[in-house]
Amino acid sequence: MPCPALPDGFDFTDPDLLHHRVPLPEFAELRRAEPVCWVPQPAGLAGFQDEGYWAVTRHADVKYVSTHPELFSSSLNTAIIRFNEHIERDAIDAQRLILLNMDPPEHTRVRQIVQRGFTPRAIRALEDRLRARARAIVASARAHTGPFDFVTQVACELPLQAIAELMGVPQEDREKIFDWSNKMIAYDDPEYAITEEIGAESATEIIAYAMNMAADRKQCPAHDIVTQLVAAEDEGNLGSDEFGFFVLMLAVAGNETTRNAITHGMHAFLTHPDQWELYKSERPETAAEEIVRWATPVAAFQRTATQDTELGGKRIREGDRLGLFYASANHDPEVFDDPDTFDVTRDPNPHLGFGGGGPHYCLGKSLAVLEINLIFNAIADAMPGLRLVGDPRRLRSAWINGVKELPVSTG
Repeated sequence: MPCPALPDGFDFTDPDLLHHRVPLPEFAELRRAEPVCWVPQPAGLAGFQDEGYWAVTRHADVKYVSTHPELFSSSLNTAIIRFNEHIERDAIDAQRLILLNMDPPEHTRVRQIVQRGFTPRAIRALEDRLRARARAIVASARAHTGPFDFVTQVACELPLQAIAELMGVPQEDREKIFDWSNKMIAYDDPEYAITEEIGAESATEIIAYAMNMAADRKQCPAHDIVTQLVAAEDEGNLGSDEFGFFVLMLAVAGNETTRNAITHGMHAFLTHPDQWELYKSERPETAAEEIVRWATPVAAFQRTATQDTELGGKRIREGDRLGLFYASANHDPEVFDDPDTFDVTRDPNPHLGFGGGGPHYCLGKSLAVLEINLIFNAIADAMPGLRLVGDPRRLRSAWINGVKELPVSTG
């Protein structure tokens, strides 16, 4: 039955909702009254032929589901909580080839291979180059004499360039990756006029591009992570198709999420000037984690129950979908003091912005934190007087807490 703590018909995955706001008041009410709550949906609305999903809103419950893949599967219905209502089931099932949508033991095998590219040593090797790129990005933005869009001029650039550095993608191709990844997640936003078909075509373009890279490295090995991942396929490395789907995931997980964290972080700083002044003077190492907690770029992923079980006092049936609402978990007062306060000195900060732990904990966390630290240090050095000149324009999406435009000025 519908959750009595919510208005009739309220749905946390409604893209119109995230287009306007993150529903923090409704999350707070659920955490208080019914932390695991059934949210009905018409069959087919989200691409699934069922009657709805369980909204999981407490930090402890989100973490429990995330760390028990034997009970809660990422593969059965994928981790994406809402597709376009016209999607075919075959298209959903095809997404199981992406690491995000795998369960152990297949997930364990693939992750053990791809994490070679995200070791502390690999990330440290990028730091000097990414620092120089962050400074160059900010210097280029500073050259604007009038207002400019922070998203396109600053926030999107470093994540794209970091992926290019990591994977050996030529920098001149980064706009292709940016365009393809935008189209993959923008099907809910009418401004982009992107259909499910165009999104699928863009995913195919990324996969084909990556598979060509893999084939090239097998023929001509280089000193880069692509060679490490694919050049010796019979020695436990990735096949070309597996590598293609890995890069597809990176295009969203390593690009869209980090750029939105940077954008939300800048907006938070400029609407909390005391925190911006504190950051500029002290540069606390804790800032990046608070920016991710505050931003929570992935609004929700889902899991599917593999058997009858119980969560938060509710009986969960085999086959039921559960929505893990990370923004709610990241504002849980049982875990965070003053969770509605943006505090870049917050420590400890056990937020779930990189996932709730378990097998799907964010592979690229160290890289994301590095990018956030580098770009905000560069902004504080070169554009300390940056100011807002308009409201952010939000992405219409069912599961990405995204910003399309953030007007700012250096003057």
